[in-house]
Parts: sequence; C-alpha cells; structure tokens
Amino acid sequence: MNVPWWAWFAVLGVILVMLAVDLIAHRKAHVIGVREAALWSVVWVTIGVAFGVLVWALWGAEFGQQYFAGYLIEKSLAVDNVFVWAIIFAAFAVPREFQHRVLFLGVLGALVFRGIFIAAGAALIENFSWILYGFAAFLIYTGWRMFRSRNDHVHPEKSRILKVFRRFVPMTDAYHGQKFLIRKAGLAVATPLLAVLVLVEITDIIFAVDSIPAIFAVTSEPFLVFTANAFAILGLRAMYFLLADLIHRFVYLKIGLSFVLIWVGIKMLLLDVLYIPTTISLAVVATIITVSIVASLRATRGQGRREVQAEAAGAFRIATDEELAAVEPLFRRRALVPAGSRNDRSVD
Repeated sequence: MNVPWWAWFAVLGVILVMLAVDLIAHRKAHVIGVREAALWSVVWVTIGVAFGVLVWALWGAEFGQQYFAGYLIEKSLAVDNVFVWAIIFAAFAVPREFQHRVLFLGVLGALVFRGIFIAAGAALIENFSWILYGFAAFLIYTGWRMFRSRNDHVHPEKSRILKVFRRFVPMTDAYHGQKFLIRKAGLAVATPLLAVLVLVEITDIIFAVDSIPAIFAVTSEPFLVFTANAFAILGLRAMYFLLADLIHRFVYLKIGLSFVLIWVGIKMLLLDVLYIPTTISLAVVATIITVSIVASLRATRGQGRREVQAEAAGAFRIATDEELAAVEPLFRRRALVPAGSRNDRSVD
C-alpha cells in the first residue's frame, strides 16, 4: 500500500479539526444527554465509515476491507473501555457536567500513545517477523483471561495507581469546576478530577496493549492501523454518554470480545499455514459482536437505564462558593511539590 506523505497530514488535519470542533461545542460544562450523545455518535461513525469508503475507492477492496475489519475490532474493544470509565466516574462521584473534559483529554492522550505503540509495533514486525507469533499467543491468552474474568468487576478505589498518586501528589477532596489543579494556602494541589484523568489515561494504555496487536492481525499497513484506531477512538466520548447507563444490559459482551481476541489470535497464528481472506475475518468479527449484543439485549429486555454503582474511592464533593472564591491564582508561586515533603498529604 503506497500512502503519500500528504495523506498522513490530511488525516491528522481532519482529526485536529474535529477535536477543535468538539472542544468548542463542549467548551461550557454541561450534562450531555442521550440525544446529544446519539447525535455525536452518528457524526463520528459517519466520519469513520466515510474514510473507509475513501480507502476502498483509492486503494481497492482488499485495503478497504482491512480498514473496516480493524475499525470494527477497535470499536468493539472500546466498549469495554467505556464500561471501565463509567465505573471510575461512579467511584469518584464525578459530576456529569465535568466528565466530557476528562474524556476529551483522555482520548487525546490515547491517540498519542496509540500512535507510539503502532509505530513500535510496525517497526518490530518489519525487523522481527516472528513477533507476530508472540502477538498471536498474547491475544489468545488475553481472550481466554477475559472469558474467565467476565464476571469480575473493576475496583478503582483499590488501584495501585491511585495509591501512588495520593502518596506523591497533595489532593483536595472537592471538585473545583473543571479544574485539575488549584492553589490553596500557597500550595498547588490536585483536584479529584486530575486523579480521575490519570486513571483514565492509564486505562487507555492498558487497553491499547490488547487492541493494537489485535488490529495487526487483520492488516499490517501502519496507515490503516492508525486511522482505524483514530476514528474508532474519536467517538468514544459520545459512546460513553450513550452507553454508560446501559452497562448492566450488555451481559454477554465480554464473552463476545473474548472470542474476537481469540479469533484474531488464531488467524495471526495460522498466517503462514492458512490464508484467511479479510472478508471472512470481517464477517466473523461482525457476527460475534452482533450475536453477543443481541443476546445481551434479549436477556435483559425490560430493564431501563440506570446509573453505574461502584465503591467510593473517597468522600468527594463539589466545592462551595466560599471555597471557590478562596482559590488563589495557580501560576503565581512555586509549582506542585511532592506530598512527601509535607506532613499532611491531603488538602481539605
């Protein structure tokens, strides 16, 4: 696949423009409802599909199918990511009007890290073709592990990342609007929103470790790997607000995702023995995801939307008007200092 340099810049330009539009549209903190989330989901899916049609027209059916297979895999695996976000937000009692800002920065970070992982993966495959067998074994193992732990729940309040964050970073117990850092008594301190952002970013990186090898199983073209990832990730924020209150209804989705990982792992493992056309691979992935979703919705029909419940990671609240008025300008004195240099490691 011969991709000119301007195509890369064009894609990056479209991504930056869409991120800017999204940021402007949500510059004021507000609760994103189902209708707004559905509208944005349609916009992002339309862009992703339109790009796939463009790839099909410019580079042929084979590369078009590879893009759509990768896009579908990434979009499907992203649903699990969305569910983890919902649990994190519930554990930290993050007000709904502040959640979009966290997810915007989280997705921005995910794009950067996935770009790095894709470049590293492409370089490894180019120089060490046998690494594909390692990817295959990892995907099969990950799929089996996901199947076995399908009924397990995430516990953000027990996260080692959160414990390390609280140990080294002084943090207030109150949300101060959409701010991640504030200054109190001359000291820059984090708000709970920064701790949530750190957990979201780490979660994205962990999920990328699974999803990047999975997409390399259907295409080895870095351009397709990156664009399929990018356009799938860009719609995650809208997908979250659309699906967060429906987590309890997708009871069989993890089983479907585990089968997808095992399938692409087997496909990659048999690469030099049996060629499986992209059309078949795409059909298998689409069938697995469709069956798991339909079965889930049928098994839970009659159940409405409800907020996610999770163990509290702390007694977090919204700052009072007096507390907001007492906040000092952030960039005036010394920068954030490690909590270890203070006897009190939290700021109330």
